[in-house]
Amino acid sequence: MLEGWARQQAARFLKEKTIRPRLRLIKRLEEFTGLYPWQWTPADGEAFIAHLRSGSDPIQMSTARTYEVTVSLFLEYLLDARYEWIDACLERFGEVPQAVFHEGNSVLHTVEYEADPRRRPLTYDEVQALFDAADARPGRIRGLGRKGALSTLRDAAVLKTVYAYGTRRTESSKVDLADLRRNRKMPQYGKYGSVMVRFGKSSKGAPPKRRTVLLIPEMDWVTDTLDHYLAEVRPQFSPGRHPALWVTERVGRLSPRSINEAFVAARRDADLDEDLDLHCLRHSWITHVTEFGYPARFVQENVGHSHTSTTAIYMGARTSTATPCWRLP
Repeated sequence: MLEGWARQQAARFLKEKTIRPRLRLIKRLEEFTGLYPWQWTPADGEAFIAHLRSGSDPIQMSTARTYEVTVSLFLEYLLDARYEWIDACLERFGEVPQAVFHEGNSVLHTVEYEADPRRRPLTYDEVQALFDAADARPGRIRGLGRKGALSTLRDAAVLKTVYAYGTRRTESSKVDLADLRRNRKMPQYGKYGSVMVRFGKSSKGAPPKRRTVLLIPEMDWVTDTLDHYLAEVRPQFSPGRHPALWVTERVGRLSPRSINEAFVAARRDADLDEDLDLHCLRHSWITHVTEFGYPARFVQENVGHSHTSTTAIYMGARTSTATPCWRLP
């Protein structure tokens, strides 16, 4: 059943990183109930969700909905007569699968955004503190006689670039040198006038969305950051002909997880709220650029949102009454 469902999803061009967690969830439900899918009842599904909501680390409402939708998709596949699982189960076991989650026992999607409210835009002072902490890490590591100073120099440049262009972690990871483009309207920024995002967030079954992110004057300090990284830091990794902008010590592409870890390390050193994560830098870009006075449509297109309402959700309360005087880079 799982192999067939995986093939069905692959035929829809869903990504492996989408399929694998879905299969793991079905196995978790099987292990929790001790039953096979054709034996599951709505009571089993309710007990599973209730279990996940208990304990010291309960799941969020949005997570519960994702789990319920995933289980429902699997059971819809089993109940589709075109795959003949109903007949096979009836013949072999005398039982057939049934829907586990329904309107009466599942989470309804009534609002567009349900993320933790503690995930918010950083203030200008918090952004500065984060970057100061990231800049201080290489010197501290050298002082301790430890390895890793070069990686922390790269990590500081990564975090500043993520904020300056408002990109997602996966988008940032997959930026190549060739994606740094000129903006004819802003020749003073050289090859950093825009970034071609080729792996934007995609809709299910669709290829990644592409967009061009323009560098704005308030973020032009990032040109010095990138100049220094490309001239002084990246060559020390001996990247050869590797196309990635951000490379590792083993001459691979820096992963989204590694960018997350760089943020967490800088956040910890800066003594910022533990609830802040890397995606908060994207929230910060949207909030700050809006405060700078840029039109809503400009902000929406740069971050790659299909609807202005989504961009508005990312907005936080005003972080200042004036444009900051950055000390960066």
